[in-house]
Amino acid sequence: MNGNACAVTLWGKPGCCLCDHALALLERLAREYPLRIEKRDITADPSAFERYRYVIPVVEIDGGERFEGKITEYRLRQALERQKT
Repeated sequence: MNGNACAVTLWGKPGCCLCDHALALLERLAREYPLRIEKRDITADPSAFERYRYVIPVVEIDGGERFEGKITEYRLRQALERQKT
């Protein structure tokens, strides 16, 4: 991250409680880490739907680290700390 905002992409779909939970975690972490959160709706993109429909939510951090399914604050926080260096 080095002072710059970290780009975080959240792949999900409307009505997904796990996706809503992941977004809430990211918004909470954005109070401590400089994050640019982009939500992507897999139902709006057929290729994204095929790729992610069984594993959402998916969180990608700076195009690198990726988390799928049940997203935890602990794992996100660890990844964000690694991005600092």
